Amino acid sequence: MFTGLIQAVGKIRYRGKSLLVEGCNPFAPLHIGDSVAVDGVCLTAAILVPNGFEADVSEETIQRTTLGEKASTGNFVNLEPALRFSDRLGGHLVSGHVDGLGKITSIEELNHSWEIKINWQTKDFDRYVCEKASVAIDGISLTIASVDYESSLFLIAVIPHTWDNTSLKYLKIGDAVNLEADLMAKYAERILHKKSYELKNPNKNNNKITNDWLDTQGYQSNY
Repeated sequence: MFTGLIQAVGKIRYRGKSLLVEGCNPFAPLHIGDSVAVDGVCLTAAILVPNGFEADVSEETIQRTTLGEKASTGNFVNLEPALRFSDRLGGHLVSGHVDGLGKITSIEELNHSWEIKINWQTKDFDRYVCEKASVAIDGISLTIASVDYESSLFLIAVIPHTWDNTSLKYLKIGDAVNLEADLMAKYAERILHKKSYELKNPNKNNNKITNDWLDTQGYQSNY
């Protein structure tokens, strides 16, 4: 689990079939098996190298995220080690499981911040986006400033500290980014769907413990 506060900006490239991630010294030491969010993707350190690690990746990860493309060009990536139980949740809960890709449609520098517009490319997840909600963009915990619900576009305002200390400053219009919707929104939706199903189908999937259920499971007797 992560919180979307980037600890370092590193680089990623292929080493054989594995991904080599470098730039981890700011949060060293790493150990074999440690989890690190790389542009918002949770990777496991399989082999340690100076200033980084090698990680195995599945075809699913390559297809669903930007890591494969970035590794092909030795590009910059945001890095965050996994949370400890004693850490502060300075951002929001980030699982490191990317939902889909977004496309940068505009970048505007203002007097005190930058405004970036992003279009969800995976439409199934844009329903989790609303004003003032949290979203992880390339692993960065950011707050949504405004939403155009018809076009699946949303806008984020980036302060100078975040701009200077993440890979956002390297983005260009047309670039793809990894997006993870807020976990709380997905859990809430699941609970509401389940409750709605139970209300519509009261005789199905009834998980209540009753005397009849106890009898059928052998927990009660007639004595």
